[in-house]
Amino acid sequence: MILADKITNLRKKAGWSQEELANQLGVSRQSVSKWESGASIPDLDKILRLSQIFEVSTDYLLRDDLEPDLPQVEPELSPASSTPQAPVQRITLEEANTYLDTVRGVASKIALGVALCILSPTVLMYLGGLSSEEGRFTLSEPLAGGVGILVMLALVSAAAALFLFFGSRLSPYEHLDSQPVELAYGVDGVVKKRQAEYQPTHLMLLVVGITLCILSLAPLMVAVAIDEDGMAPILGIILMFVVVAVGVFLLVRTCIIAGSFQRLLETGDYTREHKREENSSLATIYWGLVTALYLGWSFWTMAWDRTWIVWPVAAVLYAPVRSVAGLLSKK
Repeated sequence: MILADKITNLRKKAGWSQEELANQLGVSRQSVSKWESGASIPDLDKILRLSQIFEVSTDYLLRDDLEPDLPQVEPELSPASSTPQAPVQRITLEEANTYLDTVRGVASKIALGVALCILSPTVLMYLGGLSSEEGRFTLSEPLAGGVGILVMLALVSAAAALFLFFGSRLSPYEHLDSQPVELAYGVDGVVKKRQAEYQPTHLMLLVVGITLCILSLAPLMVAVAIDEDGMAPILGIILMFVVVAVGVFLLVRTCIIAGSFQRLLETGDYTREHKREENSSLATIYWGLVTALYLGWSFWTMAWDRTWIVWPVAAVLYAPVRSVAGLLSKK
């Protein structure tokens, strides 16, 4: 239970309206309303006054995991606690809300950049098909290849611009990936509340995105069944890329937003232990090699309709690779 819910429950249990509670605290009814909605947090002197009015401890009000009748227990020190730790970054409510709003604002743009990278070879494929099509409007192979590569580079450049411009808005928060954080009192509950509100949307976008990626082969199979030798297979491949791009867009966008909650709460892939592991150069080396493999294989074979498989395979293999690297580093 978060601070906002505790104030609401204690007020209702006492049989007071928001205005009656506000009069006892010497504040406006709007202030009490903001406290109960989680839009703001009472000052420390108001916390002390609330504890006196409701006859509860300040620990109960400030700690999300403490019930009113439970005594406060001092945490036991583990042997690892004596080892030096990285400096802890304290996050206020304003900083947490600004970070979450910033991430939500740039998530779609970064996801669009990923989708543009996936769609970049489609024009090259289409023009290549026209250059080999007989009996219709055709292009010479050099012209088709040149225009297709120019469009592909333009889309990749646009994606890189999106990554750089909107990624720079997140640069002030890079420390959340590597340094331990400590949320100011009441902030933990507010972040958890926003996470719970977004969770149904996150699950829905995950299901839709994964389903689209799985069903992306359907247009290609239908096109081959209609016309195995004409432009239909090429159009089927292009439509497959479009479906994959939409699915990946949804997955990347929702995972970026969901990751922002995990960073602040230090859960999932952003626990303090994982932060220490990710601080190593493994991730940079691994994804750099994957990118080099993808580009090298694609330009060598020009089989862009098949080389995209590198990315899902690399994502699946990353977890075991990281685990093996962690075991080796402990030896």
